[in-house]
Amino acid sequence: MSGIIHFETFLLTGILLNITPGNDTIFILTKSISQGKKAGIISALGIGTGNIVHTLFAAFGLSAIIAKSLLLFNVIKYVGVIYLFYIGFKMLISKSEITTYTMHNPSLKEYWKIYRDGIFTNILNPKVALFYIAFLPQFIDTSVSNTVLPFIILGVTFITTGTIWCFVLAVFASSIFSKLKKNNALSNLINKICGLTVIGLGIRVAFSKRT
Repeated sequence: MSGIIHFETFLLTGILLNITPGNDTIFILTKSISQGKKAGIISALGIGTGNIVHTLFAAFGLSAIIAKSLLLFNVIKYVGVIYLFYIGFKMLISKSEITTYTMHNPSLKEYWKIYRDGIFTNILNPKVALFYIAFLPQFIDTSVSNTVLPFIILGVTFITTGTIWCFVLAVFASSIFSKLKKNNALSNLINKICGLTVIGLGIRVAFSKRT
């Protein structure tokens, strides 16, 4: 299949990796719990878009540069950490974010912010770039001269299954906490817990290494 080998094994392995909790899972859950189902779904679409960027980077060899350059790896990592801290801090100091998203229809600008956050938190995680150049090549035929198309096919397949799983997480997480959000005091508490979780995610990324 277009330079791809053991596609069935790749698909099964990819699904298992998708359902394994990671940084993206944590981010989507916090958005779904604090801002509702649509916010969770849109954040999942943002993360999926970020994964498309990583797929293209891997296909055209840019991720290999990140893997070889410790400086570039650290620059991307700490920019991502700062961005996660920024998102988490905003959630901590906000007193009306949950009620705003649950009681009113969010504007396109608000949806765009959620989508943008999903993209940036994914792109600014260099560990994701390293994952793509470590995982995808195992299922590409070494005799193929042009590996761009196989990289893209495998990447899109992995992103599709992952995004479907993220949608499921967003729907279930928002449904479970929807009734709790009617209590303003409890809503603010949930929001702050989610903010601390995002900050904790930033700390986790900060201590990540290339290997």
